[in-house]
Amino acid sequence: MIVLAVLRHDQRLAGMAGGNGVSESTVRRWRDELIRLLAAQAPRLDRALKKIAKQGGEAVLIDGTLIRTQRRTDKADRRNYSGKHRSHGLHFLALTDEKGRLIWILAARPGRTCDNTAARHDHILAHLRAAGLGALADLGFRGLDNDILDPVIVTGYTASRTHKLTPGEKEANRVLAVGRAPVEHSFAHLKNWRILTKLRTDPARATRLLRALLVLTNLEVNR
Repeated sequence: MIVLAVLRHDQRLAGMAGGNGVSESTVRRWRDELIRLLAAQAPRLDRALKKIAKQGGEAVLIDGTLIRTQRRTDKADRRNYSGKHRSHGLHFLALTDEKGRLIWILAARPGRTCDNTAARHDHILAHLRAAGLGALADLGFRGLDNDILDPVIVTGYTASRTHKLTPGEKEANRVLAVGRAPVEHSFAHLKNWRILTKLRTDPARATRLLRALLVLTNLEVNR
């Protein structure tokens, strides 16, 4: 319960320690142990996708988000600056099922990483093809799947100076936006954990933390 309070409300470790008659180092150890145990419960990506396919699912939802971090003064932190969000942070890519249930959270990347780069690094396209699943994505994933005859990633249509969207393309974009709505809800549930308000940790620990929160979020939603 102490660790859950730390994760949900981002309570200071010293305050939780003093209020419960234990040392700050003990609360820190409890927190790290619980995060490690929970993160280990997150399913492997290939197994999670195969489970969805076995249950009759046809597609998953994919999207990226920025979890803000404290800004550091060293030059190495420059790669964590996201021009899109105008903030420092870590980029996470997440997959959900069609109802918005979190399936997997990929490893943390620097904040300047775009969605396509993260997806290519973790071979998302190959995992989806192996499981026989498609994916609904926003326009940030355009160019990830160049297979015209049998595309796996569906991103919708975009207008340009020389091409205006037809009524049919606009309707297709509207239907896609409705289908993708649950992934936004899943991110909202995830960010209810206030420890994510501003991460104070390195990418490896941040990845472990997000996967632990994935497990807790799914338990909360199912309840």
